[in-house]
Amino acid sequence: MTVISWIILGLLAGAIAKFLLPGRDPGGLIGTTLIGIAGAFLGGWISARWLDHPISKDFYDGATWAAAIGGSLMLLVAYRLLFGNSRD
Repeated sequence: MTVISWIILGLLAGAIAKFLLPGRDPGGLIGTTLIGIAGAFLGGWISARWLDHPISKDFYDGATWAAAIGGSLMLLVAYRLLFGNSRD
């Protein structure tokens, strides 16, 4: 997959992570979108590095999507813990 594919996957993974973890985020839509992109890269790196599952070159691979969504969820939870709900 190319970098553009990872960005698109990150956008979608961020939206899915936001759906799975509803609530107000300190960064709003833009912050959540950037967290989704970074989470896709993080999830892919963790999957390839420590879980011994190389990332597929196919955009529709389920393990790649799971890694991207998992990375997005991890970053979204960490972001909420660090910055709290400052948009009350």
